[in-house]
Amino acid sequence: MATKPPTTEPHLERPGPAEFRDPLVRREMQKAAVWFGIGLAILAIITLGQPILLIIGGAIFAVFLDGGVRFLARYLPIPRAWRLLIVLVLGFGFIGWVFWFAGTTIGAQFEALRAVVTGQFNRLVDFAGSLGFMDGQSANWRSELLGGVGRLTSAVGSVIGAVASVIAMIVIGIFLASEPRLYDRGIAWMLPLRARGGFYRIAEHVGYTLRRLLFGRLVAMIFEGAFTWFMLTLGGVPMAGLLGLVTGVLAFIPNIGAITSGILMIAVGFSASPNLGIWCIVVYFLVHNIDAYVVVPYVARRTVDLAPAVLLAMQLLMAALFGILGVLFADPILATIKVVLVDVSHQQARKEAEGPEVVPGGT
Repeated sequence: MATKPPTTEPHLERPGPAEFRDPLVRREMQKAAVWFGIGLAILAIITLGQPILLIIGGAIFAVFLDGGVRFLARYLPIPRAWRLLIVLVLGFGFIGWVFWFAGTTIGAQFEALRAVVTGQFNRLVDFAGSLGFMDGQSANWRSELLGGVGRLTSAVGSVIGAVASVIAMIVIGIFLASEPRLYDRGIAWMLPLRARGGFYRIAEHVGYTLRRLLFGRLVAMIFEGAFTWFMLTLGGVPMAGLLGLVTGVLAFIPNIGAITSGILMIAVGFSASPNLGIWCIVVYFLVHNIDAYVVVPYVARRTVDLAPAVLLAMQLLMAALFGILGVLFADPILATIKVVLVDVSHQQARKEAEGPEVVPGGT
């Protein structure tokens, strides 16, 4: 005989843990989803760091191209595709000329630069050993540092290993710069409707900031490279063209780039004579003081002011996680994070100033 199920009163029933209509369950599920998403993001950054950085590099290159396209729009009222083509032709034409100049004029000096740096380092270690600053482990110390110097000069002198990555970033950058609104709408489509207006505003502010930040970096690279080459040539320092080129390229990396180019410059100067070594020290301080007190403040006033200590810490962290690509992109990534946080905090402050939303008929 079948038993009758127990009767229940619906108004006394409470939602169970599988009932997502319960506000408490929905709130806890949202919290769990946020933490789970953060964990997945961290795991993706660790395991997919290099591809992510290539995408970031492509986006940074797209910002460069977009800045040139917007600049040409002031003087050439032609479709965006044609302006982008002009920017690409001019940019790659200049890069090709630089490589041709480096290959035909100073290409043979890379090996000489490595020999000079290695010789000067050995002299420094021997001098420190004569003063008693080096113990029995000086040989290991020397070999480790010389290995780092050798890797550095090899990276400066060779681009073969990075060709595939550069091509990938260039292709991504061209696609992004050709239709930036298309990709903005694609990202906004994945956001709730109430958040899309804020996303468009932040995206515009980030693009505005990065265009001026990268333009300032380009100005600093041209200034430091040309001025270094001119001053070293004026003083008769060997490999002035190569040192100017290296200084200009490394100027894209704040702090670390200046230190590296200064060490190379001073090492080459003292390899020739003490007077040229002192002249290289003067040139180094002159170039970077003008850059620090004229170029950088001018750029910072028009973009985002990044504290040097915070930027250096970001560079060290990105170098430890992602290597040379992390160091190259630490500056734009930090500027983007700061712009996003500032915009979000301003938006939150406006909401708090407006007060809580009043629902008609509510208590």
